Amino acid sequence: MQPRPVGPIVLLMRKFFGYILSPVFYLLFGIVITVFHPVQWLCLKLGGYQAHKKSVDTLNWCLVACYYVLGNTVKFVNKQPLPTDRPILFVANHQSMYDIPPLIFFLRKHHGKFISKIELAKGIPSISFNLRHGGAANIDRKDPKQSIAEILKLANHMKTKKWSAFIFPEGTRSKTGKVKPFNVGGIATILKKVPDVLVVPVVINRSWEMVRYGFFPLNTFTRMSWEVLPPIEPQGLSAEEVVAQAEARIKTKILVN
Repeated sequence: MQPRPVGPIVLLMRKFFGYILSPVFYLLFGIVITVFHPVQWLCLKLGGYQAHKKSVDTLNWCLVACYYVLGNTVKFVNKQPLPTDRPILFVANHQSMYDIPPLIFFLRKHHGKFISKIELAKGIPSISFNLRHGGAANIDRKDPKQSIAEILKLANHMKTKKWSAFIFPEGTRSKTGKVKPFNVGGIATILKKVPDVLVVPVVINRSWEMVRYGFFPLNTFTRMSWEVLPPIEPQGLSAEEVVAQAEARIKTKILVN
């Protein structure tokens, strides 16, 4: 699919407003993650998992709201009757770090956990705390044994607690929105260890435009969208076939300039 082309004058104006609005965005974003760091700690200590999860859901609602400071909008479409009593593996393309809060908030009833880089599990207020204590699989890409152990731990929680998981099989973010080849590894492990898992593709569009110019300025007046696509029943399919189907479904819905 091809989006409507944007003229150079419009791009220039959006960049200009980015210089003005980005500092406001970063200020609000920083306040949110700073405030919710002790909130998460208190919720976890006093109320356990459920209270901590509610604080994380609220955190991510606030982070999504920050996008609107830039004039950016979030459209989340989920027309799929997804089960809540069965673990789900959400497979999505990856365009920016701003892909994540809408996934957590709008799919919150599925208790989704991320397979993420271990580097993100320290040093970032709120976000690192949640990755360490919220059930994520924090993998060290330089240590295959550690990575497998983390994914197996998450898979066990998916089986016993009916949690779900998010995975970005491209491995790295796409800077242009074009989908990179999907890796099978992490998906294959979960398919093997969680026999009743349902695989659900999610297509993310235009998130990359928010970081078109990098860290600063952030882009403005961007219509970003997340859409949950029809599920894939993995029974009877190889991991390669499941990944190929998810990749193909996402590619048919992707918007590329």
